[in-house]
Amino acid sequence: MATIKNEAQIEAMAQAGKLLAACHREITKRIAPGVSTLEIDSFVETYLKRYDATPEQKGYMGYPFATCASVNNVICHGFPTETPLAEGDIVTIDMVVNLDGWLADSAWTYAVGTLSPKAQNLIKTTRAALDVGIQQAIPGNRVGHISHAIQTLAEREGFSVVRQFIGHGIGQRMHEEPPVPHFGSRSSGEVLKAGMVLTIEPMLTTGSWKAVIDADGWTARTVDGSLAAQYEHTIAITEKGPRILTDQGE
Repeated sequence: MATIKNEAQIEAMAQAGKLLAACHREITKRIAPGVSTLEIDSFVETYLKRYDATPEQKGYMGYPFATCASVNNVICHGFPTETPLAEGDIVTIDMVVNLDGWLADSAWTYAVGTLSPKAQNLIKTTRAALDVGIQQAIPGNRVGHISHAIQTLAEREGFSVVRQFIGHGIGQRMHEEPPVPHFGSRSSGEVLKAGMVLTIEPMLTTGSWKAVIDADGWTARTVDGSLAAQYEHTIAITEKGPRILTDQGE
């Protein structure tokens, strides 16, 4: 069962989210052809240290980096590498910030230079899927309202929703109850209550929704080599509606 956070705890998570969003804005300035995801990873670790925060996923179950960096056909959990990004690539940077013991989690897919129309549409639709999911994150709805809204929009636009990886509750631990799938019926999942905090993080592909895992045990790729994108926010359920704790101010 999900833990209910009080106002002070949600505000502490919002401070972590504010820092995370600021870090993503800095990444936006740095993503370009010729830049490596390992350089971005190093920047993130240094940036967070400056504000007395830490990258929560570094060391989590042995994960060795401050960020996940997923390029083109990598769905999620990609290792940062020294390989330079190329014109037309898309790359998702996913990170969890720990500030004073409270966590925030957000992923963003970035365009590297000029994208193909297919890649542009994938990014646009994935962002829209996140937005419609957030709109359903209100007290009295079920998790399934989020799931169904995301799947409906994605499939209407001709994309597939990855099913092996889902959103989750979050607080002082990275993964809490409830699970938040991005597919399914409105009647599924836990009833949402004010004080819950969860991640909504749809991953869409241009082909099959199925994933394969690399030999590193982490990197998840599309089974057919198709492109994948992901957007993620940390959301607090409130009586006034969903509060995006990782809002980038767009």
